[in-house]
Amino acid sequence: MKIIILAGGGGTRLFPLSRTCFPKQFMKIGGDVSLLAQTVLRFMPVSKASDMVIVTNKNYIHHVKAELAACGAEEVHVLLEPVGRNTAPAIALAARYCLDELGAAEDEVLFVTPSDHIIRQSDLFLQAVGQAEEMAQQESIVTFGIKADKPEIGYGYIEAGAACGSGFMVKSFKEKPDQVTAEEYVAAGSYYWNSGIYAFTIGHFMQELRTYQPEVYQLAGQSYADTLAQFAVMPNISIDYAIAEKSTKVVTIPLVDYWNDIGSWDAIYDVLDKDKDGNAVKGDCIPLDCTNTLMLGRSRLIAGIGLEDLLVVETDDVIVVAKKGESQKVKELVGELKNRGRREADEHTTMYRPWGSYTVLGEGPGYKMKKIMVSSGQRLSLQMHYHRSEHWIVIGGTAKVTVGDDVKMVHENESVFIPMSIKHCLENPGRIPLEIIEVQNGKYLEEDDIVRFDDVYGRV
Repeated sequence: MKIIILAGGGGTRLFPLSRTCFPKQFMKIGGDVSLLAQTVLRFMPVSKASDMVIVTNKNYIHHVKAELAACGAEEVHVLLEPVGRNTAPAIALAARYCLDELGAAEDEVLFVTPSDHIIRQSDLFLQAVGQAEEMAQQESIVTFGIKADKPEIGYGYIEAGAACGSGFMVKSFKEKPDQVTAEEYVAAGSYYWNSGIYAFTIGHFMQELRTYQPEVYQLAGQSYADTLAQFAVMPNISIDYAIAEKSTKVVTIPLVDYWNDIGSWDAIYDVLDKDKDGNAVKGDCIPLDCTNTLMLGRSRLIAGIGLEDLLVVETDDVIVVAKKGESQKVKELVGELKNRGRREADEHTTMYRPWGSYTVLGEGPGYKMKKIMVSSGQRLSLQMHYHRSEHWIVIGGTAKVTVGDDVKMVHENESVFIPMSIKHCLENPGRIPLEIIEVQNGKYLEEDDIVRFDDVYGRV
């Protein structure tokens, strides 16, 4: 069995913590490691790292590699989508990779899972994985259903039909309902939340593609290299729409376990520990006479007085306040920010790079100030800028700095000036993180004013 982990999503529903540049699968929620790392570790008892495949966006490759290193799973295969095309093409690409590059047979099972769910009882989950593998070998499309114990409008639903082995034949799939319909589903007792977790053999998946999605099947029927090269022309379609809602061979297995897809701030509230008044508090927050409220602070004191059933989430550049039950509309907020051309929709003030990170401390007409952290042994590209000069002040560690033909070591409390249009490079030769304050001056200070001449990360 091969484990296919989908990790390419942009994660807009947990704005402002999750943004395009750093979506929720890389966040640490409900544990000390990221959701992606939790997903990988969850399968370790039943799968070797070399039998796992992560499909992600090409912009996230360095995040993924860092998480795999953190959980000791560097042998996991990583596939990079040239563009986002939803889950059906992503799974087709992974299937082709397993056939061509990993030597998998068509009767081998693919267990497909998102990378951003919380599942607490691993033993029960892995028991269900074993059941799904057995049923998938009988040419079924297997999905996990979560018993709908409350009316939830943020999930799709599965209507269970006749019993089938350890699960039920799927009678129908339902879109995310309104409140009244969700209440009807819960009252009926035969509906499950759609987890988005699937299992099937490679051969059966390809047969279903040929039947219901011939365009995807035609592209995925070529070699892995050809499929990847033509990935951009794949239709943008989910596995639900492409196959599950059309197939007559879909079975759902109830997942008897705590499951949360962390799809909204209401879901975050459910996961976190609460005080005696039902408040979930993280960060420097003081709730006075507050009840059933989420307060999450990152960079400043948040004081709440008399709040009830509210969600308050703060970062150093955004504060979001919403009523509980309304957090699904955060996605609409992000859409509005994009329409207005707001940087906050996609970027944090702290941005991660393969060599480390930088944080924007302040900016205005003609200047921008950053704190830059370069990890031990890492270096930025050899580059230049047409429209800005830079002044670097070392505040921690030791820097190896190249300016033109001059190479020198710069230590704490020392500085160096980088003129416009001069090739330069910054490197950390030491064993501790290098931290510098960078002051940029010029009329154009955006990140696309970088001309790279040499780069160890292949970004030239």
